[in-house]
Amino acid sequence: MNGTKNAALPRTDGNENTGLIKLIAMVCMIVDHVGAAFFPQVRELRLVGRMAFPLFAWCLCVSVEYTRNIRKYALRLLIAGIISQPVYFWAMNHRWYELNVFFELLFGLNAIVAVRENRRGSRYWGPVLALLSTCIINVNQNYGWKGVLFILLLYLSRERRSSIVVTMIAFCLYWGQSTLQLTQLFGVPLVREISFLPYASGLLNDLSRVQFWAILALPLIAIPMGRRLRLPKWVFYAAYPGHLLVIGVIRHWGEITRAVSQWL
Repeated sequence: MNGTKNAALPRTDGNENTGLIKLIAMVCMIVDHVGAAFFPQVRELRLVGRMAFPLFAWCLCVSVEYTRNIRKYALRLLIAGIISQPVYFWAMNHRWYELNVFFELLFGLNAIVAVRENRRGSRYWGPVLALLSTCIINVNQNYGWKGVLFILLLYLSRERRSSIVVTMIAFCLYWGQSTLQLTQLFGVPLVREISFLPYASGLLNDLSRVQFWAILALPLIAIPMGRRLRLPKWVFYAAYPGHLLVIGVIRHWGEITRAVSQWL
């Protein structure tokens, strides 16, 4: 009885409704990529997109706790990354060696496994190796080693909601420092300084950075939800290359039609 009861208890102190989180993350990701491909001047679309990676990172942290075979999980990420790579650099005009988000998640997973299993002291050298690998290999230009570090810290914070909140706030503030600064939001100029709080201008500048707005994902991560949404595993793996393929076809439609006409 006790074993059954304990098995039913949540293994994190956050939202374990990963089906819903993945669905929202996919929508945010598509909005982000559509904005980057067709409306780069509309930064509000990129703000929505900032939510996607933290949500996927949290789903990874939860999935590690529940997966029956972590090697198969890693293999799925690797295969999905390899399949998605040609579409990724073609659709988004990246260079071929700039790897997509699946590889970022895979490096994050490796860091987590190194800490969990601690083989020959891997809890110490494993995360360092994962971080150094992302510096050598060009993994997702938006995140790189910072993304892997974020995944690891989020996993280490998983057992206490207060720790999750603090990790998200601190990392989003740090994350945003080197990103673009917003001057307005939906046409409304953002406050840059407060006359009676002269020392708050630095904080306001940090809050107006594009990457800081990943903090919008925090409620979905930290607040547990009830009934879980069930999604087939293949949905996310197919949605990533699928939506990039559609974006690529639209962006390169002229080249495609010319190539087809010449071939015919």
